[in-house]
Amino acid sequence: MNVYALVGPSGTGKSHRAIMVAHQTGSDIIIDDGLIIKGDQILVGHTAKKQPTRIGAIKAALFLDPVLAGLAKNTIHTNNPKGVLILGTSLEMVQRIALTLDLPEITRVIDINEVASPEDIKKARINRTRFSRHVIPAPTMEVRKSFPGTLIEPLKVLIKKDRDKFYQARTWMEQAVVRPTFTFYGRLTISEGAITSIVSITAGKVSGVKNPGRIHVLQTEEDGIVIEILPVLYYSTYLPGVSKKIQTVVKERVEYMTGISIKAVNVVVKDIALKIER
Repeated sequence: MNVYALVGPSGTGKSHRAIMVAHQTGSDIIIDDGLIIKGDQILVGHTAKKQPTRIGAIKAALFLDPVLAGLAKNTIHTNNPKGVLILGTSLEMVQRIALTLDLPEITRVIDINEVASPEDIKKARINRTRFSRHVIPAPTMEVRKSFPGTLIEPLKVLIKKDRDKFYQARTWMEQAVVRPTFTFYGRLTISEGAITSIVSITAGKVSGVKNPGRIHVLQTEEDGIVIEILPVLYYSTYLPGVSKKIQTVVKERVEYMTGISIKAVNVVVKDIALKIER
């Protein structure tokens, strides 16, 4: 087993380039921020991006939880990868992770500047500091399943594989962009009032809606929320069609703007109103 490391300061785009570097080094498994990732699956781990505190994020990234470390070791051993790529902010960090997970000595350390241009790193820093966007090198649905409540949007990376000098195979690999609960710039909190406003504006723009009416935001036992809308619709509109449209656009807009996983959007048509022609 060969062990590689991709090293660079926080917010420089390491996770974004993890799939590409893993492909180039022949690494079957990626270790990033407390996650063990293989192909399109998160095998085990608790992402540091989901931790509520900075200390929790550091502990998760370094696998300091003995139970999690044990699971990670067994998972790597069971999968018997040809190569493992560890992401970290420093050489000391990746060496510590390798030691904790009983991995062989790191074969090669790759600096982020070797795989990203200054312009790319600048963009990555802007995404991190201004928009608090982070990347998990796993497909969107896998991240949503494992860590609901953090998803922002999918991100696709084009991988080129040279077969000969006349032909190149291109493969799209999907990653997920997430907004973590905690960042080094402080805790992110989105109030119920903000969510209600998003729902109200979005639902109010749907054709056939007179007004969005009352809106309730309910927290579920798992991460995520249920939204209940009691709109007033215009007479002669197709109620099931308008209701379905409200559900679709509200779910998409709230998840996009907040990164919160929407478990359900329940629409209860409260009343019907006549549309007055002027």
